[in-house]
Amino acid sequence: MGRLVLYMSMSLDGFIAGPGDTKDNPLGTKGHRLHEWLGDGGEDPSGYRPDDEPGQTVFDEMLSTGAVITGRRTGDFVGYWGGDHHNGVPILVPTHQAPAGTPPGNVRFVTDGIESCAEQAKAAAGDRDVMLHGAYTAQRCLRARVLDVMEIQLIPVLFGRGRQLFDGPGPGHIELQLVRTLESPSALLLRYEVQYA
Repeated sequence: MGRLVLYMSMSLDGFIAGPGDTKDNPLGTKGHRLHEWLGDGGEDPSGYRPDDEPGQTVFDEMLSTGAVITGRRTGDFVGYWGGDHHNGVPILVPTHQAPAGTPPGNVRFVTDGIESCAEQAKAAAGDRDVMLHGAYTAQRCLRARVLDVMEIQLIPVLFGRGRQLFDGPGPGHIELQLVRTLESPSALLLRYEVQYA
């Protein structure tokens, strides 16, 4: 069975979005800076593949995942990627209450807890990893001790304010073992194994 992996671009001072992030401006003021390690984009996810080899390594790993867990806020902001994040993999959304109506494409709302959501996503992904999106959901996964790996794209910028990744992960000591460091021209790509005490 694969692992649950958080992929997140973050400023050096710990922010994953600039101030004032909204649905109309999901990365907040000047937050686009966090994604400059990616390609310019396009109609399909492959348009975001970086030009450099280290960036391509991380990007290719992201797109080889077999399921996605996204927080409800993140999913709402991006319209749940139209129901297809990449390659038709299931998109699971932990929530207290599923919205009315039929979710788009491969989106499924999970209402019986973050542990169940992680379990369902891993089962759906088979032997592939599960990609995790969303700061609040990452914090919930840490508290529930179901997050296995953090892949942080550390961007050399200081935001000073905005949305933090580790805003109250909860009680308990959590060690991170650095297992890989890659350098792209615009980011330090850090992979950590999560080790719970």
